[in-house]
Amino acid sequence: MTDPKKLTGSAVQDVEVREDGIRLGQFLKLAGLADSGAHAKALLEQDAVSVNDEPEHRRGRQLAKGDLVTVGVQKARVV
Repeated sequence: MTDPKKLTGSAVQDVEVREDGIRLGQFLKLAGLADSGAHAKALLEQDAVSVNDEPEHRRGRQLAKGDLVTVGVQKARVV
């Protein structure tokens, strides 16, 4: 797994997921895009999260390999 530190600029961080998929709220924490579950929930409520360039509000959305999650200028891909 890559270092889950927050990114700046337009670089994409690849985050390895061992399961067949992962929920968006969990992925935000794993990738370092959210500090906690409460922070992930707040980001989603503030319309700050997109998945594959589409706005997303569901913390429980199931992500699959190849999905790209964006929070501001930070981007992380499920691998």
